[in-house]
Amino acid sequence: MIPVTIDMLLEQIREKRLPLAVDSRRVQAGGVFIATGNSAGTNAYIADAVSRGAAFVVADAAHAAQVPSPAVAVLADNPHLAAARLSAARFDTMNLPFPLVGVTGTNGKTTTTFLLEHLFRASGLSCGVIGTIATRWTGHDAPASMTTPDCPDLHAMLAAMREAGTHAAAMEVSSHALDQERAACIPFDGAVFTNLTQDHLDYHKTFDAYFAAKAKLFLDLPRREKAMAIGTDGDWGKKLIRLAAEKFGRVPRLVSFGLSPFTAPADSQARHLHGTILSSTTKGLHMAMELSGEKPLRWELTSPLVGVFNAENLLAVQAVALGLGFEARDFQCFTDFCGVPGRLERIRNGRGLDIFVDYAHTPDALINVLGALRSAGFARIVCVFGCGGNRDKTKRPLMGEAVAQNADVAILTSDNPRHEDPLDIIHDVMPGLKKAKEVVVEPDRRTAIARALALLKPGDALLVAGKGHETTQQIGDIKYPFSDQQTIRELC
Repeated sequence: MIPVTIDMLLEQIREKRLPLAVDSRRVQAGGVFIATGNSAGTNAYIADAVSRGAAFVVADAAHAAQVPSPAVAVLADNPHLAAARLSAARFDTMNLPFPLVGVTGTNGKTTTTFLLEHLFRASGLSCGVIGTIATRWTGHDAPASMTTPDCPDLHAMLAAMREAGTHAAAMEVSSHALDQERAACIPFDGAVFTNLTQDHLDYHKTFDAYFAAKAKLFLDLPRREKAMAIGTDGDWGKKLIRLAAEKFGRVPRLVSFGLSPFTAPADSQARHLHGTILSSTTKGLHMAMELSGEKPLRWELTSPLVGVFNAENLLAVQAVALGLGFEARDFQCFTDFCGVPGRLERIRNGRGLDIFVDYAHTPDALINVLGALRSAGFARIVCVFGCGGNRDKTKRPLMGEAVAQNADVAILTSDNPRHEDPLDIIHDVMPGLKKAKEVVVEPDRRTAIARALALLKPGDALLVAGKGHETTQQIGDIKYPFSDQQTIRELC
C-alpha cells in the first residue's frame, strides 16, 4: 500500500470536504483526526477517534505506527502545522475577501479588538470578532470557549464570516495559539503587538520563549507585507521592530506606537504614533496624537475610557488602522466607545458607590487598572483579587505586590482554584502583601465581595479583579455559575 502523505490528504480534503477534528470526541465517521497532542494519552485518543469512525489519523512518527485499522495513518513531522494546513484547505480560507487583523500581547487584546470592531462599524463595515469574550459576526453571537479556537473551528468561523458577507474582522491571537501553529495559515492583513509582561510562564517557561511565540505573528505568518502596529513603551516591542527591520528591510506599513518617543531603524521606513495624555479623569481621556513621517500629522481625541492602559489601547488601534488606510478623522468615532464587558466596567448600583469589575489577572494588568483608578482621584481604593489555580505560581507574590503598592485595602480571595486548595494559592500570594496598608483574607469570593462593600465609603472605589466577563468559577473540574457583576448587584 502506498503511504498517504499530507499533500495527498490535502487533495482529498479539497475534493471531498472531509470533516476534521483535533478532539477525538468530535470525530465524524469518514473524517480526519489530527493527533496534535504528545502526551501518554495520545494513543488512547487515537483509538477513540478510530472507534468513532475516523478514516484518517494524522500523527507524528511516535504515534502514527500505533494507528489501528481500518483507519489510515498519515505521518506529519508537525501535527500542529498539519492541522492548520488541512483546516485552511477544508474551508478554503488561505485567502479571504475581507481584511483580518490579529491582536496579540499580554494585556489589551480584547479591548483592542472591540475598538477595531467599533471603528469598522462606524465606517459602515460589518465586522466579525473572535476573542476571549465572544465570537460574533452577522447572524452569530456566542460566548467564547477559548481566546483563539482550535484550527478546524477557527477556519470554520472565518468561512462563516465570508458566507455572511463580513467586511472586516478582528481576532485575538494568544501565545499558546501561535506556539501551537493555530494561526499558521491565517491570511492576516494586519497585526498588533500591545505589550509583553509576565504571564503564561507555566507554559512557555521563559520570557524569551513567550516573546518568540508572539513574534511569529509578525515574522513568520502569511502576508508579510501586512500592516503592523507594535507598542514601543516596553523593550520587547522595540526588539520586535528591530527583528522585523532585520528580516524584511523596508516595513513601510509598520507603525510603532507609544506614550514615549521612539525612532525606528532608519532604513525601515516605519512611522511612529506618539500619544500624549492631555487629561485623565473619572470622565475619561483627552489625548493628542502625532504621526511621524515626511509630513507629520497631528490630531486630538476624547474618550470615555479611563486610564493610561486605555490610552495605549487607543494608540494601538489607531496605529494599525493607519496601516490599513484609515485616516485621522475616522478616529473621532471613539468618542462614544464606552468600553468592554469586564474591562474596568463600572457597575451601576442603588447605593451610588463607585464599583468596577476588571479581568486583570497579571501583575502588570493590576498595576495598570489600579493606577487608572488612582489617577482618577478616588479617596481610597479597595481591591478584591485572587490567583487562578494550576497556573504560573511565580506571578502570585507579584500580584500581591501590585495590589499592596496600588490599593489601600487588599482583599485576597479565590479566583478559579481549579485543582488547587484555595488556601495554598493564598499562601503563595501573601509574601507580596507584606507591605500592604490593610489586608483581608476571605477564601469565599462572594463573602469577600460582601466584606469589600461593607468597607466602602462615598468617594472610594472598589475594584473586583481577575474574572471580568466570566460567568463561572472553576473548582476542580466543575464550573459553577458565578458572576462578579451579578454578585455585586445582588449584594448592593
